[in-house]
Amino acid sequence: MRSAGVSLVQRFWQAIGVVALALAVSCTSAAATSRIKDLANIEGVRQNQLIGYGLVVGLNGTGDTLNNIPFTKQSLQAMLERMGVNIRGATIRTGNVAAVMVTGNLPAFATQGTRMDVTVSAMGDAKNLQGGTLLVTPLLGADGNVYAVAQGSLAIGGFQAEGDAAKITRGVPTVGRIANGAIVEREIEFALNRMPNARLALRNADFTTAKRIAAAINDYLGSKTAEPIDPSTVQLSIPKEFKGNVVALLTEIEQLQIEPDLAAKIIIDERSGIIVMGRDVRVATVAVAQGNLTVTISESPQVSQPNPLSRGRTAVTPNSRIGVTEDGKKLAVVKDGVSLQQLVDGLNALGIGPRDLIGILQAIKAAGAIQADIEVM
Repeated sequence: MRSAGVSLVQRFWQAIGVVALALAVSCTSAAATSRIKDLANIEGVRQNQLIGYGLVVGLNGTGDTLNNIPFTKQSLQAMLERMGVNIRGATIRTGNVAAVMVTGNLPAFATQGTRMDVTVSAMGDAKNLQGGTLLVTPLLGADGNVYAVAQGSLAIGGFQAEGDAAKITRGVPTVGRIANGAIVEREIEFALNRMPNARLALRNADFTTAKRIAAAINDYLGSKTAEPIDPSTVQLSIPKEFKGNVVALLTEIEQLQIEPDLAAKIIIDERSGIIVMGRDVRVATVAVAQGNLTVTISESPQVSQPNPLSRGRTAVTPNSRIGVTEDGKKLAVVKDGVSLQQLVDGLNALGIGPRDLIGILQAIKAAGAIQADIEVM
């Protein structure tokens, strides 16, 4: 009876172990997948950049110098004339006005009356935009039409303070932001629900990823609806049951999980010494050694003085010492087909820094022993 009880307990714990292992495997595989929503964009669903020119007023003497910035003076005169104030020929010496460029992104499907954020940047020699107010500024699109109008008080992320002999600047006080500072006046028509087909634009172009996205969509819908047409585009024909309701179809498709495939690539930023290696980087069997050669030259000239009351001259005899020191590391063998972690461990065993590691990776690539693209930023 006791042995039977132990057997049941062992089977129970074995079952628990199998379940735990299955959960661990499922969690690991789930962690390697991503939603289609995070891998691709719907073609046509996009933002549009807007730009405008305007004036910021209310500055505490930190605006443009009108004698040095002619476009600020002309804009101020034109604005006052529209208000019925004629100042032609008058001398203007105010320092409370600054000419600025206003930029913003018009959201997709933005309707009339909705608001958007804008960024305000000084154009002239204004020192600080803190406390300023942007006057009504039309924002134009690439086609020259006005799509929004901006106005409001600026929020500045930096500041500037100065005295007679010292000055301190934190951040950029000549750039500000107005939250919900623009009102959309014109809509961009885009009939999404009446589209006969849709296109998914991959954020990282890849043949395998595009094929996996199309296969996942077809498996979910039960028909051959999606087809990859190039590494960055998947063509999607709208099924009959979703005609006139493309939003519902895209909502379902966006949540599908796939495992994206990435090319083996090494990114190197030589300015900062940053190295980023993909998980699929592989190398052939190579031996790597790294060392520094230091040459030291020291001069200690010797002076020879003549005897007293003699007709000799003071002579200087050069005395040079040259030393050569070679600080070399032992050869480290990087085995064939190692993983990224093993490659990193093998290179770290040499005790080198990022700068030397960049040279080693480039040398391994030149030897044809690394299966990855090296991109230098």
